[in-house]
Amino acid sequence: MLTSYHRSITTTALEDVLSPQVLKVVISANLSLDNLPGQIGHDEYHFDNNAFEAGKAFIEAQRSLVAPALRAGNKKSAWTAFGKLTHTAQDFYAHSNYVRLWLADYEARVRPSPDQIEPLIPELLSSPDLRSGKLYYPWEALSFLPGIRKLVIPLLPLDSHAWMNLDSPRQGQDFFYAVEAATKRTRYEYDWTIRQLTSELAPLFTGIRREYKEALRV
Repeated sequence: MLTSYHRSITTTALEDVLSPQVLKVVISANLSLDNLPGQIGHDEYHFDNNAFEAGKAFIEAQRSLVAPALRAGNKKSAWTAFGKLTHTAQDFYAHSNYVRLWLADYEARVRPSPDQIEPLIPELLSSPDLRSGKLYYPWEALSFLPGIRKLVIPLLPLDSHAWMNLDSPRQGQDFFYAVEAATKRTRYEYDWTIRQLTSELAPLFTGIRREYKEALRV
């Protein structure tokens, strides 16, 4: 997704459970994966080129860093790891055909509203039809340039990132389903993370001093 949408998704999902200081670090880490070094040779950051196992492994690796960093007194490292995994989790819905597979069940009926999408349907996550966009360089890079975008995209295969992505509203109405799924998934990742933390570590992670049970949103 474009940077502005990663920012708004993360803010919408987490602004009521993280302090402004923590949220700022989380968003910064999220957006850092779209910097040039994160775009080259890191399919796992964005679930590109069908890198589903690598993407899941990256999310799990970042998850595993949170509690140890908090125990070591390195709160910023914990927040950064969490921010990075939110980026990857969000890109899953923008760079794969998960949304379109979910919508396929509704083709003969009235299309549901975007807020009805569920982000972790096991049958879709394990579907043999699940795909993500492939990056066909150098043409793929040219498709990001506004002036020649319309000329380049028709030259690319239909399984390319340029055709498949839901990175912005210009990709059509399916984009709004990707946003909803990514927002729900981001909140899920927070809920999962906070439940793994002790009552001492949870406030360090959220930056909010309150009872642990409240932070868990039980």
